[in-house]
Amino acid sequence: MKYFVIFALILAGVLLAGCTSTPAPVVTPAPTTVPVTTVVATATPQPSFALGDSYLDKPGGYTFNSEKDVVEESFRVDSQSWGIDYKIKPLNDDLQYCWFVMNVTNMDNGQTETFGYGRQYSIELEQIVPMYKEGPYKITMAGQGVKVWVKAAKRIP
Repeated sequence: MKYFVIFALILAGVLLAGCTSTPAPVVTPAPTTVPVTTVVATATPQPSFALGDSYLDKPGGYTFNSEKDVVEESFRVDSQSWGIDYKIKPLNDDLQYCWFVMNVTNMDNGQTETFGYGRQYSIELEQIVPMYKEGPYKITMAGQGVKVWVKAAKRIP
């Protein structure tokens, strides 16, 4: 009888503690909806125009083999509608060593615009840039591992 009382007390304790209750039903959460956003990438349009009479055009181009190679060219622009076209030919298979920088300075007001290839600049091999002010200009070019052809000329609309 002593064991029956102990068994009954344990059974009562288990029932009071809730150890024999059935587990709560599993609730499946309602699916959440996420709005779909469509992203449309647009390309930055490149200017398109032709060049006419030249202010600067060296047929053989410029070769930059070392970081220390620097070339300066000066010319006078007599039109508010002109542009610069430059073409790049990398001279190294590893493009991280090929770069070019061109500073175009208006000598009347000291304003400088910078263009280039590689490093932090575009890797397009040909670029054309519209320019809008008359006056004396100086182009300072530097680079490494590239051959560059630069033409500054009047724009033909």
